Amino acid sequence: MIGPRIAGGLLAVATLTTATACASLDPSARAEGATTVTATASTRPTDHLEELLQQALPNVKGKTFTAAIVDLPPDARAKPHRHGQAFVYAYVLEGTVRSQLDGKPVTTYHQGQNWVEQPGAHHLLTENTSPVKAAKLLVVFVSNTGDSLKSDDPGS
Repeated sequence: MIGPRIAGGLLAVATLTTATACASLDPSARAEGATTVTATASTRPTDHLEELLQQALPNVKGKTFTAAIVDLPPDARAKPHRHGQAFVYAYVLEGTVRSQLDGKPVTTYHQGQNWVEQPGAHHLLTENTSPVKAAKLLVVFVSNTGDSLKSDDPGS
């Protein structure tokens, strides 16, 4: 697990980078450049991913850094999914999120806590534990350039 000092530093870098990138865009450019991914679920609300920044890593050929916000409405649950070969860092900005990766126990994360997902990890559970309050994550991906950031399991 990443220590609080490193997590805070990553959050500061992602926030500063995002603020700088967004400040340089006029509102119409931001709206046109924003990427939104929404998964669907049959009975519960689901997650909503909005890309904030996508930047090729200048010193790592073929890799891209992407920062995104994942909103989880009250009682929301994401479908089981994978993030391809991306390395993923997640930080809970608001609320409480329950998560489970294949082969790991179910873990509950509160505001200010974080976790990482190794390339190829199977994310079995991501849910907002509250039936009345939204949860929000800052998620950072280091992926192969051009790869999809999230692929729901077939039939889920």
